[in-house]
Amino acid sequence: MNKSIAVKLTQLSVRLEELNRLLSSESITANLDNYRKLTRERAEIAPVVELYDAYLQSERDIHTAQEMTGDAEMREFADAEIRDAKEKLVRFGAELQKQLLPKDPNDERNIFLEIRAGTGGDESALFAGDLFRMYARFAERQRWQVEIISQSPSDAGGYKEIIAKIIGNGAYSKLKFESGGHRVQRVPATETQGRIHTSACTVAVMPEADEVMDVVLNPAELRIDTYRASGAGGQHINKTDSAVRVTHLPTGIVVECQDGRSQHKNKAQAMSVLAARIRDKQTQEQQSKQAATRKSLIGSGDRSGRIRTYNFPQGRITDHRINLTLYKIEQIMDGDLTELCSALMSEHQAEQLKAMGV
Repeated sequence: MNKSIAVKLTQLSVRLEELNRLLSSESITANLDNYRKLTRERAEIAPVVELYDAYLQSERDIHTAQEMTGDAEMREFADAEIRDAKEKLVRFGAELQKQLLPKDPNDERNIFLEIRAGTGGDESALFAGDLFRMYARFAERQRWQVEIISQSPSDAGGYKEIIAKIIGNGAYSKLKFESGGHRVQRVPATETQGRIHTSACTVAVMPEADEVMDVVLNPAELRIDTYRASGAGGQHINKTDSAVRVTHLPTGIVVECQDGRSQHKNKAQAMSVLAARIRDKQTQEQQSKQAATRKSLIGSGDRSGRIRTYNFPQGRITDHRINLTLYKIEQIMDGDLTELCSALMSEHQAEQLKAMGV
């Protein structure tokens, strides 16, 4: 194990002991904010220290077994113990390296998911609808909540654009690699000659911003317009100026929200989306400066390039960033994204380890 990693793990072990002492103190609950802070810290550290203890135990097991190899009757047993312990050592060591990688502060946040139809006309809008269903089904499997913020349905079905908020622990950590261009190849229902068409959508995944801490929205830099909502929603939504359009003058970012019945709720939703977009724009600019030469789109947030192709005739999905092809398109379109998300996370962690020289 790398010496610096061993030092870090030893420090975490000492800190965990300290946290256990603090949390067992009778006076700890006098300050609830401090209690919650220490509890969260312990929850983050404890699994790492537990893994490190298992790593050290494997080292001790190897040493004990090596002492037994001098006994001819025990040699076969000792060799098997050494092989088993060495395998565990490698596995625990690799996992510890990942555990010590810098944490993304946004990983536990809720997200705003934006899907927009691109090239391909009606078929692109239908594909946008399919993508939204895919993410909604994935959220359902994770027991997350999905709230539609705004939508622009297509006459042929699907969406020209749809924005949703996904609420759940770790939503950003699991879906942050979905930003980018998604391409579909299939025979549209309206195609009479059986020709395969190619169309595309763009997906943006943004962590929900803490308006107080992350983005300061100056009222002087905002133009807020209200108007009468259109589309379904009953008499109330069509007879009052409940729809809200917020324009951030310095960046030109415009957010519209009309799905709620009240102007107040629509304004609050629009402001949340605006804060997330401004924060996302700032992050994109920062990342483009820091990672202009990165080969992979993972973590770069570059949404202009094609990241994934969904080929229905061949039943395959290919993620071009990591050259992964899966022949399970029906399951994935039904929300089974676990294998894809895990592969993207593993590749991202491998890049981080490489950057650290590990």
